[in-house]
Amino acid sequence: MKTNPNARVPILDQMSNTLRGKVAIVTGAARGLGKAIAIALADQGVAVVLNDIDAECGMATVQDILDSGGTALFHHGDVSKVDDIVSLIKMTMDRFGRIDILVNNAGLQHIAPLTEFPIEEWNHLIGVMLTGTFLTTKYCFPHMQAQGHGRIINISSTQGLVSTEFKSAYVAAKHGVIGLTKATALEGAPHNITAVAVCPCFIRTSLAENQIAGQAKFHGITEEEVVQKLLVGPAALKRMLEPEEVAALVLYLCTDVAQGITGSVIPIDCGWTAR
Repeated sequence: MKTNPNARVPILDQMSNTLRGKVAIVTGAARGLGKAIAIALADQGVAVVLNDIDAECGMATVQDILDSGGTALFHHGDVSKVDDIVSLIKMTMDRFGRIDILVNNAGLQHIAPLTEFPIEEWNHLIGVMLTGTFLTTKYCFPHMQAQGHGRIINISSTQGLVSTEFKSAYVAAKHGVIGLTKATALEGAPHNITAVAVCPCFIRTSLAENQIAGQAKFHGITEEEVVQKLLVGPAALKRMLEPEEVAALVLYLCTDVAQGITGSVIPIDCGWTAR
């Protein structure tokens, strides 16, 4: 029986077919959202290079992927350091010869009033989340240009769209990531390189859970009240996101099905910014 070349291919099959055999770098990939993204990509046949400063958890995640039949490598590095990023890109190119997807996910948090916010913490957060996103993009870009394609997904936040107290560095960095994403999209367009910022609300990860005690202290409320009033209260859907939900969106944005999406800022926020 002959195959009809004009027959429609189901959209999910198209997504899977356009990912298999590609190579991705995911930062902050040892735990939480980065881990979920790395696993989701690997499950679709993408070779994934995971970068993180947590070597123990990073290697464990790589082993999970290998045990499931995927392809993964771990690179220990700090995204705010040029030498570490150069090493990350070199490892990826030496092993796979290409970089199709870059997911900038590395992040951290520090909670303090603006007047008491330590300058060291400000520099640290801006360095990891904004400068780190710039550095990975800068050093991946030439390889994507040479290939004639690339997908860059930057994990921003609802707090890159709106704001909150006691998180000045985080809010500034995440707003900056959105601006950087738009600039990247414009420069990447002639080379078929797309860039998108994904803006999740609170995700059920250690990063969110570790904020609860600090928020309770500064607001003078219980930890349960922090969850109900601050983490899920502003959202239409009164819950936190699961990492796999955000990973599924990132997965879609990495496919050829989404090649018309660039320079976009996409909330996945349980209705947080609907008001």
